Amino acid sequence: MQPMVAEILDGKRLARELHAEVKKQAEALAAGGTRPGLATVLLGDDPASQSYIKSKIKACHEDRIESFHHGMPAETSETELLELVATLGGDPRVHGILVQLPLPAHIDESKVITAIPPAKDVDGFHPANLGRLGLKGAEAAFAPCTPAGVIEILERAGVTISGKRAVVLGRSRIVGLPVSMLLLRNDATVTICHSRTADIGSVTREADILVAAIGRPRFVTADMVKPGAVVIDVGVNRVDDASRKRGYRLVGDCDFEAVAEVASAITPVPGGVGPMTIAMLMKNTLTAATVR
Repeated sequence: MQPMVAEILDGKRLARELHAEVKKQAEALAAGGTRPGLATVLLGDDPASQSYIKSKIKACHEDRIESFHHGMPAETSETELLELVATLGGDPRVHGILVQLPLPAHIDESKVITAIPPAKDVDGFHPANLGRLGLKGAEAAFAPCTPAGVIEILERAGVTISGKRAVVLGRSRIVGLPVSMLLLRNDATVTICHSRTADIGSVTREADILVAAIGRPRFVTADMVKPGAVVIDVGVNRVDDASRKRGYRLVGDCDFEAVAEVASAITPVPGGVGPMTIAMLMKNTLTAATVR
């Protein structure tokens, strides 16, 4: 049997398409008197968090979304942060609020997330939004951006979800659980695998759509994938690579080259799901401004 050459699901290209659509709609909305606005909040000077915020502010500028950034010291008290969130919640110019995680240890993340009005929770982590994802017939204001990006990739690639068997590796509240609920809402039959799942390979081999989100480099091997399956790799892992200037390179949760010979389509790492996450944040912010 000849190895299959999987279609590469180019997240960068799909994200560019989505950004262009958001920009066009944001400009039309602004012409009518409403400019979408996103407030970002960052505590401390963690380099990774600073980089993420910088990317989000840049995307706002490019997509014609007004950006309101609030940088605060790592020592900021929980009370001060909650007061800022309350102020942003009442600001009519702010349609979306994003508090960059993780927060310093002295601050209760769940309390901060819950303080964000669900209608401005463009990150999709408020319990009301996550809970409504699991209610049949109920619409959440927003879904978390990375899981929503997974669905967006599948839809834009023309992958049928309804009636398919989907397997999700990982059960985190950030990706695994919400993407499982989104797949279920799109009429897939969903199985979630995790660290206590026995013989994971026997489960993953049944998947028409396999979503890997466990944070373990190259965990998914070719023999764990059903021939012709669509594989969405959410993992981003650093592995040592002396040939690179940085001393490392990024790989996904899948053994990309081997799995690509079995799957019908696969997302690369980097350049797959990652670019869609910020694009979905922009889309959520636009939606928040539109539904007012």
